[in-house]
Amino acid sequence: MSTVPATPWNARILTLYPAMFPGPLGQSLAGRALSEGRWSMTVVDIRDFARDKHRTVDDTPFGGGPGMVMRPDVLASALDATLDGTEGFSGQPLIYFSPRGRRLDQALVHEVKAAGGATLLCGRFEGVDERFLQARPVVEISLGDFVLSGGEIAAYALLDAVVRLLPGVMGAEESGTEESFADGLLEYPQYTRPQMWEGLAVPEVLLSGHHEKIAAWRREMAEKITAERRPDLWERYRGRKPAGKN
Repeated sequence: MSTVPATPWNARILTLYPAMFPGPLGQSLAGRALSEGRWSMTVVDIRDFARDKHRTVDDTPFGGGPGMVMRPDVLASALDATLDGTEGFSGQPLIYFSPRGRRLDQALVHEVKAAGGATLLCGRFEGVDERFLQARPVVEISLGDFVLSGGEIAAYALLDAVVRLLPGVMGAEESGTEESFADGLLEYPQYTRPQMWEGLAVPEVLLSGHHEKIAAWRREMAEKITAERRPDLWERYRGRKPAGKN
């Protein structure tokens, strides 16, 4: 196992529901890495920065319409207090989860991981006042073309994806290089015992012990599955392949 870093990867989470954290991030690989100090988590309750006795964080939208909008003054107070005096924040992204943001993919996960930490704003209601997004260096990120009740679930997804890339988190270092999206392809099929199950056999090549043939078969299957199921990934992959390779 690799040495625990002197400065762990740090997540700062701004949310209306601090009790949701660490949640699933306190279990399995992420939870073990958290307890080992490979990453850290600071959770900030946005309501602590409300300006009235009712701890109001939202208001009705100007121009009318349904729902409520998170106030820019409350959000700015929460963010500024969180980052005040925090060493190493320079270059670490301030992320707001939004359907109109950049689509989260493995390349973006690597970018966030390489930054050494990130501040995650978990929105609620109809979103946040646009002026906050203009006044602070916000990076908007989307999990996909669907709507969640808030940004907390999206934060789980991003943090889980980042933490598993940190040194010493995964049991086998090569695990991260042979997964879906690691080289632009979906992962090849996996098999384990029993060798025969409900009339279905493990492909003979995987029992051959011939490592070059196994590697070739896995590459062929990964390309076939990607071409069939994700033509968008397949086209990008084909555009990056060296000349002369099929």
